[in-house]
Amino acid sequence: MRASQCSSGIVKNNRPFRAMKLFVAIVAFGVAALSANAQRKVASPYQGEGDGVSAGGNWVEFRSEDKMTAARTVRFELQADNYLSLSPDYKPRIEMVCTNRKYTYADFNPGMRLGPPNRPGFWGQPQIEVMVRIDDTHHYHGWNWIRGRFLSMDKGTTRQVLGAHIFKVQIPGPRGPEIAEFSPAGLDLARVREDCDLKPKKPSKD
Repeated sequence: MRASQCSSGIVKNNRPFRAMKLFVAIVAFGVAALSANAQRKVASPYQGEGDGVSAGGNWVEFRSEDKMTAARTVRFELQADNYLSLSPDYKPRIEMVCTNRKYTYADFNPGMRLGPPNRPGFWGQPQIEVMVRIDDTHHYHGWNWIRGRFLSMDKGTTRQVLGAHIFKVQIPGPRGPEIAEFSPAGLDLARVREDCDLKPKKPSKD
C-alpha cells in the first residue's frame, strides 16, 4: 500500500516539472525561430551588392563596396504593401542610398512605366507632381523624373518617412491616380544614423 502511494506521489510531483520542461522547450523554439527570421537573407538584384538583411520592420538593408574607390554604399529598401494596376508582379518601393556614412539620395520606384513630366522644377528639370501622405498629414511635391522609371524624393520627405507609421504616394497614371501604400514603422533608426548620418523629422501640418 505504501509503495503504491509513493509511486502515485512521484507521478504527481513530476507533473509541474514536465510542464516546466515543455514551457522551456516552446520558448526555446520561439527564440530560435525569431533568430532565424532576423538572419534571413534577401537576394540582391544588383551585381556586386551583398544579399540584404532585415533593418527592422519591413525594411531591408543591402551593402556594397566600390572595387576602385573603396566607397562603401548602404541601400535601404522598403517595398509597398500593394501593387499598382499596370504592374501586378512588381511592388512599388523606395530606396534610400548612403555612401561612406552620408545620405546620398532616395528614389521612389512605382514598379511601372511613368507618364511624361507634368511640371518643371526650379532649375527647369522635368518633374511629376505627387501627393504624399505621412501619418495624418498630406502634401504635394514635385519629384524629379528619372528616365521615366523613378522619381527622386526630396530629403525632407525622406526624413519624415523614417519615423512614420503610414506613408502613401499618389501618382498620375493612364487609368487615373495610382496610390502606393507603405508601412515604414519599425526601421532601426540607430542604424540609419550610423550609416547615413540621418535623423527622422516630424511632418508639418500646414
